[in-house]
Amino acid sequence: MHHVIKISLGLALSLVTLVSIARADEFKLSNNQRISCSRGLSPGKLNTATCKSYAYVFDIKTSEYFRCQVSLALTRDNKEVINVQSDGGCTKKPRIFDTDSNYSFDATETEPPNTNSFFGPGGYSVWASDNNARKVRGCITISSGLGSDISKCLDMTFQ
Repeated sequence: MHHVIKISLGLALSLVTLVSIARADEFKLSNNQRISCSRGLSPGKLNTATCKSYAYVFDIKTSEYFRCQVSLALTRDNKEVINVQSDGGCTKKPRIFDTDSNYSFDATETEPPNTNSFFGPGGYSVWASDNNARKVRGCITISSGLGSDISKCLDMTFQ
């Protein structure tokens, strides 16, 4: 009886592991991460460098995605590092396609501030395709400069 309980627990643990592995395979990291850095001088001869990087995590089944950001700010004087601050997290974004399937995804960011960011801190574009059908959707999101983002998606036509 003791061996039956051990075998049952072992099988249950294996099943839970396989389910978690299968679920983990449904999320993919985009291949196109970006980093942008800026430097500034503060009163008292302090130098500050701030870097931000973005990445995307994509659910290949539902086409939902997360936009993730990490930032690091370093302040120093001529002799030592005075302050280091970091922050980050992921924000869930809506589905790109309405139905479940098997999708591929990539994204790219503008590097703010630059000449591409007319209204604010820049924007990003995402591309998703259905691996089971000839279906591609491109989306662009930019800051309106009024505190909200404007996002539009377009289905590609094949000629």
